[in-house]
Amino acid sequence: MIPPLTPEQFARQAGVSRETLARLEAYVGLLRSWNRRINLVGPRTLGDVWRRHILDSAQLLRHLPARCGTVLDLGSGAGLPGLVLAILGAPGMHLVESDARKCAFLREAARIAAAPVTIHATRIETVPAFPADVITARALAPLSTLLDHAEQFVTTHSILLFLKGEGVQEELTAARKAWKMEAAVLPSLSDPSGAILRLEKVTRAGDRGED
Repeated sequence: MIPPLTPEQFARQAGVSRETLARLEAYVGLLRSWNRRINLVGPRTLGDVWRRHILDSAQLLRHLPARCGTVLDLGSGAGLPGLVLAILGAPGMHLVESDARKCAFLREAARIAAAPVTIHATRIETVPAFPADVITARALAPLSTLLDHAEQFVTTHSILLFLKGEGVQEELTAARKAWKMEAAVLPSLSDPSGAILRLEKVTRAGDRGED
């Protein structure tokens, strides 16, 4: 059995400063406390929280484009990956979460971790459309559903980064029945069975102007 990842090991692997690590530790402490009252993450995953949740989220940072100005995290839940990315310095972070209790957690977590975020306490389909440079999601829905949710925010230069499990290829096959995209399946740093799905040039199949 692989021993749990420590905060110090995470900091070395992710290359974060001592100050940033302290902010992440404050977030993790709040996550543990609130998880006793509301279901933010699976209780068993907290035994290796720095690998299962913090590293899993943080690994997306390197995939953000250099000129990224707006990141939209769909179904943020406990702030994974969006709030973690904001703590790490991702700019223009928007968190969308419809559960009022989880939104209360996100507001408190953003406060104690000094993470500048905009929280949309509503369903994804009711958020007013705006162009997003990057769209993220983790453990939210199958790819076809994620693309439906993301459509109103996607531009010609948007990058979509979804944390996925073993069924990623099946999800891609199903989604390509209705969508055109350039897709790359990248290995996960936190889970050998997981993957980062990176999508670009996403359009509905049959849209005017497609190749």
